[in-house]
Amino acid sequence: MKKFTAFVCLMGLIYTSAISQPKKFISVKGKEIVDINNKPFLIKGTNLGNWLIPEGYMFKFKDISSPKLINEAFNELIGPEETKAFWTKYLDNYITEGDIHYLKSIGCNSIRVPFNYRLFTNETYLGTTDANRGFRILDRLIGWCKKENLYVILDMHAAPGGQTGDNIDDGDGYPFLFTSAASRKLTVDIWTKIAARYYNEPIVLGYDLLNEPIAHYFNTAEINPYLEPVYKEIVAGIRTVDKNHLVFLGGAQWDSNFKVFGKPFDSKAVYTFHKYWTASTQDVIQDYLDFRDKYNVPVYCGETGENKNDWDEAFRKMLEKNNVGWHFWPYKKMDAESSFMTFNKPDGYDTIVEYTEKKRESFEDIRKAAPADRAAIKKALYDMIENSKFANARPNKAYSDALGLK
Repeated sequence: MKKFTAFVCLMGLIYTSAISQPKKFISVKGKEIVDINNKPFLIKGTNLGNWLIPEGYMFKFKDISSPKLINEAFNELIGPEETKAFWTKYLDNYITEGDIHYLKSIGCNSIRVPFNYRLFTNETYLGTTDANRGFRILDRLIGWCKKENLYVILDMHAAPGGQTGDNIDDGDGYPFLFTSAASRKLTVDIWTKIAARYYNEPIVLGYDLLNEPIAHYFNTAEINPYLEPVYKEIVAGIRTVDKNHLVFLGGAQWDSNFKVFGKPFDSKAVYTFHKYWTASTQDVIQDYLDFRDKYNVPVYCGETGENKNDWDEAFRKMLEKNNVGWHFWPYKKMDAESSFMTFNKPDGYDTIVEYTEKKRESFEDIRKAAPADRAAIKKALYDMIENSKFANARPNKAYSDALGLK
């Protein structure tokens, strides 16, 4: 009996020890991002663009470029209830577990997930007003990623008030975030809520706080000085509930201008830049490398691509030569080869594109522009969802080859 009691006590100690072991997280060490074994971790992967924040150009639209404008056009074409049903099915099918498994299988170690802040509020977004839907979607995604050991960066692509002043922030055409105390508070509150949810989840690599803030169209000398103080506010909120995860700080003017930054203010900060349609030579990123050397902090390329495969390969190799990780943009596109996956444009879809390019400034304009067969429009939209499913899409092997993946 004594032996049995001793055995039970021993097993209890082992169990208690096992469950009390602290979880290990991706971290930073000087200029390096390091894995849970304190070894260098070079980010390699893609952005799940056009999923949680639809973009007009990936729908083949020219002028209606933001989620708000896309939703407006769909409401006009098939009505608000059908549009709501469309978005529900779209969000459930555009990215699935099969997509995540595929990305891991070809050698990606991480993904960046752009999202709209409205997914975490009661504001109407893609037809619904449920403040918990963002967590339901991310919980499901993170579960898939845990199975595959594929790390996740959460990216606030659209912030309250708008951080960019263009279509990508789904705002009103100006970066009002930086002049609105209420918008800044909401931004901090949402990030704090997200961090409180995932503070103890190791598969979450970190938080990309504001995507491409402060477009170049505005008085940047006036607005740029607000950026780092806003970052400090957000990080301070996050650190009240989460001291485990990295924070990614993007430069001003489309994540390109690091001159807005002073000395790093957080021990787990990574500074991120985006580069499109440049040369593929080191001088393009030299300022970021100099910043890395000056402050002994990691830098990483959060978005690049949308180019020819030979450019993608050259730019990727140049980044890796300089120990800079990358997430190419985007993962999936309709009827295009400049992505990891492609899906076919459905029959009848051009009618939708044509509608969006017609004059729609008044109700009379909308009536004149409307197609006669709305059922055909609905079918084309749902066929697009069907075509976008992983089972029906096709890998672009030459694209993955250019990125050094399987």
